[in-house]
Amino acid sequence: MSEFFNLAMNYWSTINTYIPGFLKASLIVLELTVGTVLLSWVCGMIAALCKSSRFKILQYPSRFYIWFIRGTPTLIQIFIVYFGFPQLGLKFSPFVAGVLALGVNSGAYVAEIIRAGLSAIHFGQMESARALGMSYFLAMRRIILPQVVRIIIPPITNEAITMLKNTSLLSTITVYELTLYAQVLIARTFRPFDFYIIAAILYLTMVSILTTLSNKMEKRFGLAYEQES
Repeated sequence: MSEFFNLAMNYWSTINTYIPGFLKASLIVLELTVGTVLLSWVCGMIAALCKSSRFKILQYPSRFYIWFIRGTPTLIQIFIVYFGFPQLGLKFSPFVAGVLALGVNSGAYVAEIIRAGLSAIHFGQMESARALGMSYFLAMRRIILPQVVRIIIPPITNEAITMLKNTSLLSTITVYELTLYAQVLIARTFRPFDFYIIAAILYLTMVSILTTLSNKMEKRFGLAYEQES
């Protein structure tokens, strides 16, 4: 029994020395995720409104953007931004390139989520608001968008979770996040099981926290909507 205890303590003392590095890499994952999510919301909102517009000149670029992004692999898009754009005179750091690539990628899916949320709101609400003298943007801000937000919280959260996990792809362009840190340690110690398991646990922890926050937001918006009704 003491032999097993000593073995476990030795194992933990070896792993414990790398825990601060894992936590630092996890912080980089969170920074990447926040930047990606914010950019994806901006891209998604613009693309959704353009696609829902009556003007063809706005619809076509939005449709092409969504079609191209959803039809090509995320990893290829990351390589285009990081390796391809410098040929056009646009060079980004690995971190910025990663946020840009993942944000634009996620924006196409967010656009479809927002568009579906807008479609779920009866068009009569907008007509009624305009009849009461509201401008289009005021009606969107005060009446339409609050309802859309309540509808799209679950799918938007799922997309944010996907982006959090997709940050692991940025290890291919040398962003020193959780996956690349684990790979560096594995190359140094030849212990893939240990370090990949730690990385998986940290990803799972972050996803679980995000899911819990989403559930609380969904309940809060649902309760607020019921009280207003």
